Amino acid sequence: MAARKKTDRQLLAEWEQYYSQFITAGEIDESESAEVTLGRRKKLEANPEEWFAYYFAGYCKSPAAPFHRAAARRLLANNHWYEVRSWCRGMAKSARSMMEIVYLALTGQVKNVLIVSATYDSAVKLLTPFRLEFEQNLRIAQDYEPQQSLIKWEAGDLITKCGCAFQAIGAGQSPRGVRNKSKRPDFILVDDIDTDEECRNPDRIKTKWDWIEQALIPTLDISENIRILFNGNIIAKDSCIVRAGKIASHWDIINIRDKHGKSTWPEKNSEEQIDFILSKISTRSAQQEYFNNPLTEGTVFKEITYGKVPPLNTFRFLVCYGDPSPSNSRNPKSSRKAAWLVGIQNAVTYVIKGKLDHATNAEFVAWFYEINRFVGTATQVYNHIENNTLQDPMFQQVIMPLFVGQAKTDSMLSVSPDTRKKPDKFSRIEGNLEPLNRQARLVFNEAMKGDPHMQRLAEEFLLITPELHSPADGADCVEGAYWIANSKIAANCAGAITKGRKPANRKRV
Repeated sequence: MAARKKTDRQLLAEWEQYYSQFITAGEIDESESAEVTLGRRKKLEANPEEWFAYYFAGYCKSPAAPFHRAAARRLLANNHWYEVRSWCRGMAKSARSMMEIVYLALTGQVKNVLIVSATYDSAVKLLTPFRLEFEQNLRIAQDYEPQQSLIKWEAGDLITKCGCAFQAIGAGQSPRGVRNKSKRPDFILVDDIDTDEECRNPDRIKTKWDWIEQALIPTLDISENIRILFNGNIIAKDSCIVRAGKIASHWDIINIRDKHGKSTWPEKNSEEQIDFILSKISTRSAQQEYFNNPLTEGTVFKEITYGKVPPLNTFRFLVCYGDPSPSNSRNPKSSRKAAWLVGIQNAVTYVIKGKLDHATNAEFVAWFYEINRFVGTATQVYNHIENNTLQDPMFQQVIMPLFVGQAKTDSMLSVSPDTRKKPDKFSRIEGNLEPLNRQARLVFNEAMKGDPHMQRLAEEFLLITPELHSPADGADCVEGAYWIANSKIAANCAGAITKGRKPANRKRV
C-alpha cells in the first residue's frame, strides 16, 4: 500500500521540529540584575557582529568571513539601500540576513518587513526561523523581553512585541496596502525568487520582474527609510537576481573560491571539503551552484554523436595529441591536462580514446604510453604536444626529459611539438569541429561512453560558449589532433596528385 502524501501543514511541522535544534539555547542567568542585562544589550548593539554571535550562537559556529562583515556594515549603515547578495551555496545568505533584520527590528530601526520568495509556501518557510527565534530564543527573551505577541502570530503573518510586523509574500500575490498601523513596509527581503523552470522561459521572468517593479517595490514609502535585499545566486543569464543586480546599490557576488582559487570562507569550508563536493557533481552544476556561472548546454555543440570505431588497422595513421597545462598537480583547482587519440576515415573524425583530468606531468607522459600501447602495431601513431611560445620552456625542460626518463624502462616514443600559431581557442574549436559535429562526422567512441574521461570530454563540448567560461582543455586537444590529422591527409593527397601528374607536352622550337 502506497504511503499517503504528507500535507504542507505536516511538512512544515516536521521542518519546524527539525529547525528547533538550531534555536539558541545559550545559558542565561535568570537572577542577573536589570542593570547588567541593559549594559550587555547596549554593548552588543554597538557591535553587530558580537550581537549576532551572542543572540544567534546556534548559527555562528564559524567566525564571520570578511565579506559577511562588509555586507552587514553596508546594510545597517545605509537607511536607503538596495543590495543583491549572490552568495553561492553554503555561504549563509538566509541566516545572515535573518540576523541583520532581527537586529534592526529589536533596535527599532525597521517596523514592517516583507519576506518574499517564489511561492507563498517558500516565503512562509523563510519566515519560520524568524518566528521560532522570537518564540524560543532565551537570550532575546531575557534582553528584549519575549517577542511573541497576542496581536497577530500566524505562520505567515506576525507582529512582535517590539512592534515590528513580518509578512510572507509569494511572487504574484498582491502586497498592496500592507501596513503595520501607519507604517508601510520599510524592509523587503527577496530570497530564492528564481526557479530553474522559470529561468528557461523569458516571458515568465519578465512577468515576475514586472510584479517586483510594479507591485512589490512601490509598497515602500520613498520618503521613509527603506532597505531592499535580494538573496540568490546566479542560476541563469537572465533572471530576477541578475536584473536586480544590475540596478542595485551594491551587487555582492561571492563564490566558493576566490580569484586565487582559495576558499572564501576557510573558517567553515576547507579546501578538502570543497574538493570533495565539487568532485561529486558535474561541471555545469558546480559552476552554477558554487561559482555563480550558469552554463547553458548546447549553445555551440547541440549533441554528441557516439558510434562504432572502425578497426584501428584500417586507419592510415592516428594522432595522439596532448595539452600539458602548466600545473604539476592533481589538485582540482589546477588546469586539466588532456591527451586524445583521433583518427580520420572516410571524412569522419573519430575520437577514439584519451584522458582528461587533473594530473602531474609524469602522469601526463604515462598517458601517451598507455594510448600507444592501446594501438599497438595496428597502425602508425603520430604523437604531438601543444607547444606555443609560452609553453616551449616547459616542453623542452620538463616534458621531454620525462619522456627520456620513461624510455629507460620502456620504448622511446617519438613526440613532436605543435608550434603552429593558433587562432583563439573558441574560434578554432567552433570553426574546425562544430561543422563536423553538426553533420554527425565527429564521432565519439561508443565503446568508451562509460569512461569518466570520455564523459568529461563530452560534457566540455556541450558547455562550450563563445565566452568560454567553462573548461575546454579536452575539446581544444581534440581540435589539435584533428588539425594535424587533416593536414597530413591533405599533404598526402597533394603529394599523390603531384606524383601522378604527367609532364606537359612541350613543342620544340
